[in-house]
Amino acid sequence: MLDPTKYLTPRQIVAELDKYIIGQQDAKKNVAIALRNRWRRMHADPEMQKEIIPNNILMIGATGVGKTEIARRLASIADAPFVKVEASKFTEVGYVGRDVESMVRDLVEQAVNMVKTRKKEDVKQQAALMVEEVILDALIPPINQPASRDGMLGFGGSASTSSDMPDSDQELNERTRERFREKIRNGELEDRKIDIKISQHPASGVGVMGPGMDEMQMAGIQEMIGNMMPKKTKKRKVTIAEARKILLEEEAAKLIDMDEVKEEAIQKAENAGIIFIDEIDKVASASGKGGSGPDVSREGVQRDLLPIVEGSTVNTKYGVIKTDHILFIAAGAFHVAKPSDLIPELQGRFPIRVELQSLSKDDFYQILKYPKNALTKQYEELLRAEGVELSFTDESLHKLAEISFEVNAEVENIGARRLQTVMSRLLNDILFDVPDTIPVNAHLMVTPELVEERLRDMVKNRDLSQYIL
Repeated sequence: MLDPTKYLTPRQIVAELDKYIIGQQDAKKNVAIALRNRWRRMHADPEMQKEIIPNNILMIGATGVGKTEIARRLASIADAPFVKVEASKFTEVGYVGRDVESMVRDLVEQAVNMVKTRKKEDVKQQAALMVEEVILDALIPPINQPASRDGMLGFGGSASTSSDMPDSDQELNERTRERFREKIRNGELEDRKIDIKISQHPASGVGVMGPGMDEMQMAGIQEMIGNMMPKKTKKRKVTIAEARKILLEEEAAKLIDMDEVKEEAIQKAENAGIIFIDEIDKVASASGKGGSGPDVSREGVQRDLLPIVEGSTVNTKYGVIKTDHILFIAAGAFHVAKPSDLIPELQGRFPIRVELQSLSKDDFYQILKYPKNALTKQYEELLRAEGVELSFTDESLHKLAEISFEVNAEVENIGARRLQTVMSRLLNDILFDVPDTIPVNAHLMVTPELVEERLRDMVKNRDLSQYIL
């Protein structure tokens, strides 16, 4: 079930997206409404819930303007399973290649991983106690160990506190174990090496081929063969610190009910899943009428997408999933083909159309300065790791924005991705010289003069710029 407390209002969602993405307010507004509508649907009358379907969105805009980033950040805000696929990678049923149902299976896989991670966090404390026992057994094996693990000392059990000499070897063993338990908890034995047994999942190594078999059936048969093979354990000598990490994962997995995980993951994928279909324009026929050659397969991919987007059931190894309430966001540059070149039925499945604007000089400046993950902040952090302080003057950011905009205009418009090339070219010499030539505790200031000196030839020499991404 969706957790309503995690759902923000549309304005709050846009405010969160603004922290990472500059501009594109129309696109942000539409995805915010789509996300909030999920919360509204879950609070509608149960009978009506089945009828309310999401308004899928078609984003139209050049590369590097933020289409993928908006969808990815949206999924992060909603804590929703998210899958990004490229329409051009799919082929029509009957051709060799990936079929469109694989994106739904990927979404369920993502949902299962999310639920497992959360449940592992819930049982972390209990698993840590079990790991402590395993480490203790490796250090000081117990004498007359009870058959039941619950009966073992250490889960709140008390050792003899008498200051007298121990009456038996068992009492001595228990006292020693308690002393070592304290040392383990205090982190005094982290570098000590112990032998632990690790479960190995044997890879079946069996490739299954046959007529009419899809990848899900092949994966199912391989998993079945893997489960039939005997489980093996392997002995490893590791430090207690490493053993704790390895064993914590194993013990936590034992405490999780996988049937419960599968059920919750299917529900999460069905009600909160977001599938981002990129390069949708690549499967649109430029003529809009189909034809022979590759156009046949392109139109076939569109027709295969139809039932998935409209709402159908897909078999996965975790169970059957209905795609009726999954939110689909499609995106494409549509330089050659137009949205109207998509088959009419598919156009109807994406009723919300959003055009993303090309980036202006001011947009480039803001992208460099304001987002939480701005490239300038990333490079500052990279050099801070070396003990070098890097800073940019406001004028230098304006100059970087101007050069990026000019190169995009003259060579090829690749949007905000141009900034990565420009920043790399600007700072490569500095990154190379730290820490050999530029010492620790140095403070470097990027000025407009430095930007001009290192980057002006990118615009002046147009022939050279054509070879620069």
